[in-house]
Amino acid sequence: MGGEGSLGKAERQKLLLGLVERRRLGTQQELLDALRKAGCGVTQATVSRDIHELGLEKVADPLGRLRYAAPSRRARADPRNTLRSLLEQFGRGVTPAQNVVVVRCEIGAAPAIARAIDRLRHPLVVGTIAGDDTLLVIAADTKGAAALAGELSD
Repeated sequence: MGGEGSLGKAERQKLLLGLVERRRLGTQQELLDALRKAGCGVTQATVSRDIHELGLEKVADPLGRLRYAAPSRRARADPRNTLRSLLEQFGRGVTPAQNVVVVRCEIGAAPAIARAIDRLRHPLVVGTIAGDDTLLVIAADTKGAAALAGELSD
């Protein structure tokens, strides 16, 4: 029985899942290259079948870039943990101004942080507006904005 690569199907799919969990792989070509670098030479058709059989989905990472992920990985993300991680990595400052909180961050991170805040469905948040490196978190009043700024700063 002739097969592709030096691994059987089960081992190859286990390797593929491990690669998807550890690296941001967003295209079939990136998956194919990663498998080949790991010593498993396969065709694009095989990778495509494996994606289907494993139920891999394209999901957006915290910065909005598409990547493959196992279906169970999606459900595990707690919006509070996502927000905390994004603010720790990319946040640069939080300033309340009347009923608005201005959040400064690294270039390109504002939309992801705004999405994470929106997903919280926080009772003090009326809405968010994101630019590239700044986002506005809108509260109903000055007191709510001050409380939000404190939470986002922590």
